Amino acid sequence: MTRLAQTAGLNDIQREILSTVRDFVDKEIIPVATQLEHRDEYPTEIVEGLKELGLFGLMIPEEYGGLGESLLTYALCVEEIARGWMSVSGIINTHFIVAYMLKQHGTQEQKDTFLPRMALGEVRGAFSMSEPALGSDVSAITSKGVKDGDEYVLNGQKMWLTNGGTSTLVAVLARSDEGHPEGTAPHKSMTTFLIEKEAGFGEVRPGLTIPGKIDKMGYKGVDTTELIMDDLRIPANRVLGGTTGRGFYQMMDGVEVGRVNVAARGCGVAQRAFELGVSYAQQRHTFGKPIAQHQAIQFKLAEMATKVEAAHAMMVNAARKKDSGERNDLEAGMAKYLASEYCKEVVEDAFRIHGGYGFSKEYEIERLYREAPMLLIGEGTAEIQKMIIGRRLLEEYRFQG
Repeated sequence: MTRLAQTAGLNDIQREILSTVRDFVDKEIIPVATQLEHRDEYPTEIVEGLKELGLFGLMIPEEYGGLGESLLTYALCVEEIARGWMSVSGIINTHFIVAYMLKQHGTQEQKDTFLPRMALGEVRGAFSMSEPALGSDVSAITSKGVKDGDEYVLNGQKMWLTNGGTSTLVAVLARSDEGHPEGTAPHKSMTTFLIEKEAGFGEVRPGLTIPGKIDKMGYKGVDTTELIMDDLRIPANRVLGGTTGRGFYQMMDGVEVGRVNVAARGCGVAQRAFELGVSYAQQRHTFGKPIAQHQAIQFKLAEMATKVEAAHAMMVNAARKKDSGERNDLEAGMAKYLASEYCKEVVEDAFRIHGGYGFSKEYEIERLYREAPMLLIGEGTAEIQKMIIGRRLLEEYRFQG
């Protein structure tokens, strides 16, 4: 284990899980990540390995066949996996958000139906809030579900689904006006629908189309897609929790888990960038000595390491807060904001240490340089995080005049 980003207070099981995951990352992910990323190839063998390790069931309760571990354990595993290749951590993130939402908000029938198969990785989850025209404005969602007997008919277009093609269960946020008259606040007329589908692209079930992978600057390998619903019919018992109008709150609860995940990913990528930078600085010689012996490089390494340590501490705090059952939107927002910004800065510093070689696709830092920007956007931009943080601070420090 490295000196940086250590976590105090872990039990023996947590340490064993993390040691196993780190060993898997070092042996099975890092050696092939750059090659697979350059080909934009889905990491099938890596995913199968994660299934064998039981990671798809890490936070799913033992009664449903999972390991019943905490969000902290999950976040620390994500940190390790992102250190190897961030795209792999994205594959399990959306899966876990859906599993978490089912565990917290699903009916007993929904839990019994999906969680055991999700724990095994047989059912793989994706979730969808965004649409082509709305960006961060969730209240502007136009996708709609209309009750028709014992079914809902869904229409609309969703955007930026991680695992859109490879998933077989998608949690989709859409409007549902049934029981919510005109004039109801937008967030109170949204419902989460659980949509089962075949893996793949094209028409994956009647009325549901996954057009294909979106070509991205980075974050390759994992499939990012659109989702088009055209008179898609699903049973009424696939409303998450069995009651309409609760979708916004359910999704926000899941997104808090997702923000801890993105913070963990930022920590992992930053750790890898530091590892690459400090290693290269000791190998590259200029003016008769390793560049690591130049004060300018030592200053840069010191700043990078401090950022890695600070981001890790905030991510751990946010995860522990959620595990305690307390509200953690403030801590999750702070952790996501800081970790993603510091990740970008640490990666850029490592890139600068590599000099011209950092611009070559032969060096791993080139891949990290393209991956880091996604963390600035995923699960809410920095601006959204600052809005959340600011509002919560005003709640906590309300002026008593």
